[in-house]
Amino acid sequence: MFPEERRQWLVDRARSDGRLDVAAVSEELSVAVETIRRDLNQLEGHGLLRRVHGGAIPVERVGYEGALAARAAAMSDEKARLAKAATDLLDDAESIYLDEGSTIQWMVERLPVDRPLTVVTNALPTAVALAARPNVTLFMLGGRVRNHTLGAVEHWATGMLGDLFIDLAFMGTNGISVERGLTTPDPAVAAVKSTAVAAARRSVLLADRTKFGVDSFCRFARVRDLETIVTDAGLDPDEVAAYAAAGVQVVQA
Repeated sequence: MFPEERRQWLVDRARSDGRLDVAAVSEELSVAVETIRRDLNQLEGHGLLRRVHGGAIPVERVGYEGALAARAAAMSDEKARLAKAATDLLDDAESIYLDEGSTIQWMVERLPVDRPLTVVTNALPTAVALAARPNVTLFMLGGRVRNHTLGAVEHWATGMLGDLFIDLAFMGTNGISVERGLTTPDPAVAAVKSTAVAAARRSVLLADRTKFGVDSFCRFARVRDLETIVTDAGLDPDEVAAYAAAGVQVVQA
């Protein structure tokens, strides 16, 4: 493997796994630890990776809500499985909306590269990760950017979304219950999410088991607005049955 190929491999692996471990990568590639460290230093200099203790993380995961790297790493195995299961639901969708949120960030590197895809997002990390994809036509919503999530909100974002018709929206949430629906603490975030759900022909929720039975301040959608809920295998069977009874497909990954 040439140095340029190795460095590209390192960037791709960091984006897919969320983090690189120097020792593990050195062993996998049969390359000296010092060489990997030099590669990471060079990639950091080019703004592609950020060095952390023992390795590196992709820049798309820096500075995210509650520290992007920490949130993205939380329940990372579950989130990776959710992202793969959600991507399998793309079917023939030509246009998709990717909501802000750490779980949906895991979808970015799993999107197909062999077909044209129009992506609309309010999440800056998602836009950065997809901007150079030759098969992606990217639309980044404008607005005030929240410093915790790097998501655009308020009337600029909702105004743009209100004029769009999107095949499929992948949504995140702070909480969901059958009685109260999908909720989030911030009214500005709720407005964007609500507009995205209204603009989409189909809506899929990605939510790990910790989001269920949780009610937050603002409702942005009801359970009946969803086609599918993608969650992890740890969700209580009674919860699964309740959402299925409400007419929503539940996929456990």
